[in-house]
Amino acid sequence: MGIEEKLPSGVLLTTVEGVAGYFRQASFWPATFGLACCAIEMMTTGGPKYDLARFGMEVFRASPRQADLMIVAGRVSQKMAPVLRQIYDQMAEPKWVLAMGVCASSGGMFNNYAIVQGVDHVVPVDIYLPGCPPRPEMLMDAILKLHDQVQTRKLGSNRLEQIAEREEAALSALPTSEMKGLLR
Repeated sequence: MGIEEKLPSGVLLTTVEGVAGYFRQASFWPATFGLACCAIEMMTTGGPKYDLARFGMEVFRASPRQADLMIVAGRVSQKMAPVLRQIYDQMAEPKWVLAMGVCASSGGMFNNYAIVQGVDHVVPVDIYLPGCPPRPEMLMDAILKLHDQVQTRKLGSNRLEQIAEREEAALSALPTSEMKGLLR
């Protein structure tokens, strides 16, 4: 015998965080930041065959002030890194970053002085999408996983507590060099 049974039909109980998360996840506006071959796959995802409009992402924004999702598609050179950071800083909060492709995630096959070895050295990344280049279906799956993250994201002081917990967990994690099993 819960409170739900006492309420009249048509009444919905939820939290402010739940409602805000629902509306945020249903209205991503991505900023285009295509740098290499992954950008072709990103453009294909926006086309009629894959139709990102189903997820509220009809238009890729050219202005960072109108975007809340940055999809970094391709390798980032050392010269492009400050531009990437400037565009990220111009985006309004809340903002998310998706590293598309192995070059954006880790530098890929370009292990040299000219390429940034992972875009997470420049901006904080929320989702890593592997592949060379990743297929449009993989990008759509990563976007749906990002939807789930946004849906469950805390707000206000709860968000600060969530960030502190994640930082503490990251700092107390076992270093990769000390891990056993498949890594060694």
